[in-house]
Amino acid sequence: MKTKTAPGLKEIQEARARLEGVARVTPVYGTETLSRIIGREVALKAENLQRTGSFKIRGAVNKIATLSDAERRAGVVAASAGNHGQAVAWAARESGVKATIFMPQDAPMAKVEPTKNYGGRAELVGATFEDALAAALKHAEETGATFVHPYEDERVIAGQGTIGLELAEQVPQATTVVIPVGGGGLSSGIALALRAVRPDVRVVGVQAGLSGPTIADGIAVKQVGVKTGAILENELDDLISIDDDAICRAIVLLLERTKLVVEGAGAVGVAALLGGKAGGEGPAVAILSGGNIDPTVLISVMRHGLTTAGRYLVVRSRLHDRPGELIKLLSLVAQERANVISVDHHREGMDVPVYQSEVELTLAMRDEHHCAVLLETLRSLGYQVERLR
Repeated sequence: MKTKTAPGLKEIQEARARLEGVARVTPVYGTETLSRIIGREVALKAENLQRTGSFKIRGAVNKIATLSDAERRAGVVAASAGNHGQAVAWAARESGVKATIFMPQDAPMAKVEPTKNYGGRAELVGATFEDALAAALKHAEETGATFVHPYEDERVIAGQGTIGLELAEQVPQATTVVIPVGGGGLSSGIALALRAVRPDVRVVGVQAGLSGPTIADGIAVKQVGVKTGAILENELDDLISIDDDAICRAIVLLLERTKLVVEGAGAVGVAALLGGKAGGEGPAVAILSGGNIDPTVLISVMRHGLTTAGRYLVVRSRLHDRPGELIKLLSLVAQERANVISVDHHREGMDVPVYQSEVELTLAMRDEHHCAVLLETLRSLGYQVERLR
């Protein structure tokens, strides 16, 4: 049943015609590694390779392309955690329209700077997306600019829905499609398109950060919209949540094994598949919704992800404070084929017996099994070893 105020197949097809030659038809990649790990055929829809680095360009272009001459002269305004702002700024520039973008004060610089570079005026306001949204609405009321909502807009939803039409053609064998859910514009559009052309496909939405801050800042919205919520209630087969540890693991795997840089929001679908939460059987497609991750965040994510995967091991032990004890320990570590990243050796200022010293090692490991073997070996040789990470 078509939800009231929701775009239908006709509107999504019209959006696709407007996007032709503007937005990229992004590739779908099969991945043998993820398919083996997950136990089913997995493909990735790489919207992280879209113009401006995310799917948002689709909805922004479709919205701005349908503005009247008077609306174009008045300009556009948007609120964004980052990706929507870049997309609106880019689409507005291409159409010769002025754009003002309101963002939370802590929005990643990887998303703020491109917004400026695309010609938009970036205004950093408040701590949350909701604060930026309120400021943008006030600006629209005061200036007469057209507010381009990131998800509560039929034309934006229709633009995002063009991904669903592409999926139906690119991966006709897919039985499950896994989509990030923030405000719900992406998932609503894709779900509507797939229900129209592939009603047999299982459509699963994935949320993040429901219990607090999350690295998936692109979908860190308190709740889905009113319009999109109604659509999702009708069209989604399942709506699940995922935690940051799972997202970090997905980002690391995508970077290491598929060579794709994906932001937290873009990795939640893969995280859900890795965790066995997506359900269904047969070939699955995960939407990599964006790749605009701040480099400093990426470094932290990689360290955390490698640690949780057993690729980094941090241990603390005590040694007799006499010559040769440290080299003896390091030699044992080397025999187990662990690579030493750093050594912290403490004698002063520590609560240890006068005849002992404390040592903390950061080691590069193969996997969790390798960590367990090394720890067991050291303990069997009499070392009191505490695993810190």
